[in-house]
Order: sequence, then structure tokens, then C-alpha cells
Amino acid sequence: MNLTFTTATKEQAKARIALAGPTGSGKTYTALVTATGLGERVALIDTEHGSAAKYADEFAFDTLPLTTFQPTTLVDALAVAAHDGYDVMIVDSLSHFWSGTGGMLEQVDNAAKRLGAGGSFAGWKEARPQERAMIDALLAYPGHLIVTMRTKTEYVVEADERGRKVPRKIGLKPEQREGIEYEFDIVGDLDHENTLVISKSRAKPLSGTVLHTPGPEFAEAVLDWLEAGKPALSVSDYVTAATAPGAGHEELRALYEEARRHNLLGAAVLDDRGETCTLGQLIVRHGTAAARNRVAEDVESGAKRENGAKRENGTERENGTERKGKAA
Repeated sequence: MNLTFTTATKEQAKARIALAGPTGSGKTYTALVTATGLGERVALIDTEHGSAAKYADEFAFDTLPLTTFQPTTLVDALAVAAHDGYDVMIVDSLSHFWSGTGGMLEQVDNAAKRLGAGGSFAGWKEARPQERAMIDALLAYPGHLIVTMRTKTEYVVEADERGRKVPRKIGLKPEQREGIEYEFDIVGDLDHENTLVISKSRAKPLSGTVLHTPGPEFAEAVLDWLEAGKPALSVSDYVTAATAPGAGHEELRALYEEARRHNLLGAAVLDDRGETCTLGQLIVRHGTAAARNRVAEDVESGAKRENGAKRENGTERENGTERKGKAA
């Protein structure tokens, strides 16, 4: 691994947004409003029994309804969406891949039962790589990404504008693993009045922003921040370079290192057989094939040179015998 330090530069990037809130806070609608402002082609993974389709009269998007939520299923869906070139991917909601049917908690439980000894610790040890692969595929998606997350709710008693004590439903932490919010550039919390509070943001202009019924202006502000920087290669560019017919082993090794520096090795892509793999695996496969081809070419070239030398020596011997015959 090359450990050389280089000068940091800001590059153009894609949105990585998480919207968290209790049921009824407008997570799906806000995600669609934002996605429409970020790109033209929008794909939505629907874990809510087709509820997103109720907004099809207001927004243009393609949907993939799911009823089981294995992390590997999400990785496969992201690979297909990337191959189909969707500008924006919405996962509504990511919470199902944690606590839904086939989600991480069920994966851990099944692994613990199968392994027996070690209990949940052993279950987590086996299941954790699935979660890591899922998160890597989400963060390396070649377009903009928006995920929604449910939050558990509870009631608090507060004084209203008239001083009366009234109950208010509030959202707590997201139904996902601890610290999931650190994976995203922008995290917004929604309440039942559809007020969006930016609780975490790497975009300084958006930090601490409060938006009542967020609209296209939120997407515009996100784009302004994302597009301030020099252009960067996309996952699609890396796939094209990795699968180019003339790509050599050294060239592909350099491509792998560049993708690693940009944290794109975990991107979910489709190989030439239409099967899901990571960008890193794809580059390694083609690099290995290129190395084998190079060895085969060297062997063939060496054999040709050897055969040529043998023919030349044979011709010289034949000529020498012929000269000797004439002299006699």
C-alpha cells in the first residue's frame, strides 16, 4: 500500500443524505422533493408496502417494492440501479434493513442459533460483513443517495401558546445501528409538522438549518455545495476503464489504487455476466486476467523466437552440408 501524503483538494461529489423521523413526519415526501431537485431519473426502493406510489401523481420516479430486507438484497438493487444509470437513489426506509424481515437483527439471530457457542457475539461476528458491504455500496453509489430512517417515538408534555399543558409526539434515535448518522454528509430530523432540522452537515451553509415543509430550495443548497470543486471520476468511469479491452495489468493496478483513495472499491456493480460484485472485485478480476494474458503472450512470443532460432540454425546446417557436398 502506498502511504504517500498528497495535497487535499475538494472534488465534486454526490449527495449522501439521511432523513430521520417518526411515522407521519413526511420522510418519503421530503425525500422525493429533494431527489427531484437533485437529478432527472429517480429510483426508489420501497419497503413500506408500496406507499411511495401514492405520490406518483406529483413526482416522476421508478420504484422497486421489497418484502424481505436482507442486506445483500439492497446491494444487488444498488448494482442494478447503478447499471441502469439512475441519477438519484432513495432507500425508503433503511430501517427495514436493520429490524425488518431478513434484516441485520434477524441475520445476527439466525447466525447465533446456527453457530451455537458464542451466542449473539458470534452472530454479530458472522453477520457484520454483510452490513459493512451494504453501507459501502450505499456510500459508493454513483448517483445521489437519500435514505429515510424511522425513529422511535414518545410523548412529552409541553405548554402551548396559551400556556396549556398538551402532549406532543417526538422522535428519538433512528431504528438503525448506533452511529449510522456518521456515514452521511447531511442528516436531517423531521417532526410531525414536517419541519426539517439539519442535525449534522459537512456542508457549512446547511449546518443547523431549520426548514418548515422543505421544498426545492433544500436540493438547490445541497447542489451548490456539492458542485463546488474539481470534477471527479464516477463509478461508471472506473467500470469503463476496468473493462476496456486493452487495459493492462499495471494500468488496472493503478486504477484500483485510485478507486481505493476515493473510497469506491465497495461500490456495487454488475459484471459482464450480470452478477453483482464490488468495483474492487471487478478491477481485480480484469487485472488478474490481464496478467495471465501477458504471461501467455510472453510464453507464445518466447516459443516463436525459439522456433525461429531453430529454423535458422537448421537452415545454416543444411546450407553447410550442401556446401560440403559441392566441395567434394
